[in-house]
Amino acid sequence: MTDPADSAPDADSYALRSKQSTESIAVPKLEYLPARATNYRPKIGLVGCGGISAEHLKAYRAAGYIVVALADCDLEKAKQRRDQFAPSADVYSNSADLIGRADIDIVDLAAHPREREKLIEDSLLANKHVLSQKPFVTDLEVGRRLCQLAKEKGCQLAVNQNGRWAPWVSWMRKAIENELIGDVASVDTIIAWDHSWVRGTPFERIPHLILYDFAIHWFDMLHCYTAGQRALRVYAQVQQAPGQSIAPPLLAQVMVQLEHCQATLSFRGNSPWGPINQTHITGSQGTLRSQGEGLDQQTVTLHRDQAECSPQLTGSWFPDGFDGAMSELIVAIEEGRPPANSGDDNLAVLEICFAAIQSAESDSPVTVGDVQRVEPKFL
Repeated sequence: MTDPADSAPDADSYALRSKQSTESIAVPKLEYLPARATNYRPKIGLVGCGGISAEHLKAYRAAGYIVVALADCDLEKAKQRRDQFAPSADVYSNSADLIGRADIDIVDLAAHPREREKLIEDSLLANKHVLSQKPFVTDLEVGRRLCQLAKEKGCQLAVNQNGRWAPWVSWMRKAIENELIGDVASVDTIIAWDHSWVRGTPFERIPHLILYDFAIHWFDMLHCYTAGQRALRVYAQVQQAPGQSIAPPLLAQVMVQLEHCQATLSFRGNSPWGPINQTHITGSQGTLRSQGEGLDQQTVTLHRDQAECSPQLTGSWFPDGFDGAMSELIVAIEEGRPPANSGDDNLAVLEICFAAIQSAESDSPVTVGDVQRVEPKFL
């Protein structure tokens, strides 16, 4: 009689199967780069000329978008950005002067969260389309009200979740949209990098810096990878790393349970040596993997039926992700449809983010949707 243990899988048999040859397959042709409108050439006004505005304007200049005005309460910052990226643009110290201009079609809001909600409302009331920096709002009810206002005014409201247009993210989400790996069952990400660059900046004052300002990109990516699945519960933990040089905890880990999928997201912001950025997405018919050292040095591999391929990707998150967020809004306006990065869509991402923050504070799982707002203690 055969002992069941004799036929049980072991490490040696697994290693043998892992060494079997893997064939190459043709790389699928996926439209992962930012789209372009056919005829629509909107005029853009940018409000908020802080550090990240340079990435907005760099992307817009490369794409040939028309920036006609810049505003910042510090007029010198607006002038500096004008001189760098849009020499013919007008500059203002009062955002109302920019928003009130009849010739501006899109208001790009790169202002801080405490100012952003009113600026979105003012822009929509002025019949402007809006691209809001993320996080979109700190109160989901306010977000729903702004989305409804956009509909009433016939305007589009989009959120600058630029990470979904990082070339490696965009290619993988397009592969999933084209059903190349079937139904997504798991998403696992680990990122180790040095986030101490925020020392001495306003970002150091954000209590949940990693979950609120950084991980929100990966919450949005997860939302894209699992489109159609509802997030149910979140369990998150944060912790100070030994020897870290800034106040907010730099270690964070998040588990998300969705309807038919599980996700684990690990953020290690105290890793100045040997950085890594790796994502593994398992589907019912294949697997996607991206890995590399940073946000742009990524190799993507598609595995299907004992075969694999790796696309040669062009572009980079900075600045192409910012191009993608704006280009999706422009194309959506031209086509008369909501943008993929709409405010309504982003509310689902914020539900995950807010649940993660509450879970980290309570050290217990939180049902997605139970947390409707976070205290704007930051920026």
